[in-house]
Amino acid sequence: MTAFNPLTAILIKTNLWVRIIVLLAEEYKFVLDEVCPEKPGDDATDDEQKDYQKWIKADEMARCYILASMSNVLQHQHQSMESAYDILENLKEMFGDQNRAAKQTAMKALLNTKMVEGSSVLGANINKDTQVEMILRTLPDSFQQFRLNYNMNKMDLSLAKLLNELQSAETIIKSQAPRVALNFEAG
Repeated sequence: MTAFNPLTAILIKTNLWVRIIVLLAEEYKFVLDEVCPEKPGDDATDDEQKDYQKWIKADEMARCYILASMSNVLQHQHQSMESAYDILENLKEMFGDQNRAAKQTAMKALLNTKMVEGSSVLGANINKDTQVEMILRTLPDSFQQFRLNYNMNKMDLSLAKLLNELQSAETIIKSQAPRVALNFEAG
């Protein structure tokens, strides 16, 4: 297991999606998107062997994070699955539509978490979906309808398209804001 760091501390109190964000930060998330490569043969190059071992190690870490975040019943159902990818695919089948709401809840927990004073800042690559969730989470209440539409319509926008849509929504929101009429009576 990797050395304990401030981001890993989040794992103790949060759910599966925050754990996946931690996998992302620790550069293990690729195993959630890729099926296990075939085991290299005896004639494989050193690089092929290293790539395979890297995938196996990352998958073991991801499986541990995921299984640790589950209830005992779900752990029992998933512990015999070969990879983190397989576990997540099965979870998507079981809980598919709850996925987005869970991500948003996890993102809220993550964004409300602060580093401990004096700890090192981690450099992390954050994928597009996580960036979008972070943007949506930081919008003010006036964008509630936008968030609802985004989720209900299962939109999947690039960051550039999302920002364009947000600018359009902002224009609409501003035009619908109640205008305060000032009445001056001659006196």
